[in-house]
Amino acid sequence: MNIIDKTDEELLAIGTPWWEDLIKYSNKGQYGKFIQNFSTDLLRGLNEVEVGNQFAKSDLTRSLDTNYDFLGFIRRGEHVSFLFRVRSTKKPGEWLGRMVLGYERGEVKIFAASIF
Repeated sequence: MNIIDKTDEELLAIGTPWWEDLIKYSNKGQYGKFIQNFSTDLLRGLNEVEVGNQFAKSDLTRSLDTNYDFLGFIRRGEHVSFLFRVRSTKKPGEWLGRMVLGYERGEVKIFAASIF
């Protein structure tokens, strides 16, 4: 099965709650819950110490506004990128949020998540 074959509605039903969880657990600094839907490859590539420092020291990762704008999808290969406009409750401006979903062993997983 290829995730790019799912309809927009099916993708939003999967991805929206996961994006909201990423925001919630980032704001709370709950690393274990933040990574709960990550793919094995993504987990292997993460430096837990570095991510922990980001949670502890970054104003942005601890102050994400729960109100965001969904901008659209990019379907490529075997992955779908969700794009979001994100704001902070403490820092002025806007950021681009990206979450990439795909299949791993028959289950949908997060293959990338970032704000820049």
